[in-house]
Amino acid sequence: SDGPHPLFYEPGQTRPHEKEWGSIGGWAWALSRMREWLENDGLVDASRLAVIGHSRLGKTALWAGAQDQKFKMVVSNNSGCGGAALYRRCYGERIHHMLKPVGYWFSRHHARYAQRESELPVDQHMLMAAIAPRALYVASAAEDRWADPKGEFLAMKHAASVYALYGGRELAIDQWPPLDVPVSGGRLGYHVRTGRHDMTKYDWEQYLDFADLHLKPGSQ
Repeated sequence: SDGPHPLFYEPGQTRPHEKEWGSIGGWAWALSRMREWLENDGLVDASRLAVIGHSRLGKTALWAGAQDQKFKMVVSNNSGCGGAALYRRCYGERIHHMLKPVGYWFSRHHARYAQRESELPVDQHMLMAAIAPRALYVASAAEDRWADPKGEFLAMKHAASVYALYGGRELAIDQWPPLDVPVSGGRLGYHVRTGRHDMTKYDWEQYLDFADLHLKPGSQ
């Protein structure tokens, strides 16, 4: 009731239909509206914008970047279930954990797959693949097991094959990298750092270095 959803209701409608967007969809929609505003602002170069988020907003950044191709770089920080982590690993946070406290983040249809993740017709590597061939960076934290850091890396590895179809390189390694050692392959970047569920100075340093590679004038 306090987001953009009512702007799109049909007459008599009081909440989103079962398969319509939840709050993450609303936040992603708002990010695109902010991008449109920046296009007319004149103070920034809106052709080189990145969208970034941590935790639930890491999920949002991935969804916004997949839908809006004018975001030239997407960063997901510790986004976990419904973000960068593979649902079908069934590790850490899962759909049934989210239903009561934060089920409104997703469409109500999402709840049908509680403890049935293996039946999902899609998984999160497909969401990442929808961002190709634009720059994508995913980051995990070793102690943030609730967000399944290994599952985030594996999803990115699977998405890399789609980036290769666009002429990009896959990630430089096949195995989960050592702690605090960022890896990249073309327009993909990843690290798993020491620590917990947070966005740290170390994370920001990697994102800014990655942005220098892909968003500076003349970058590929």
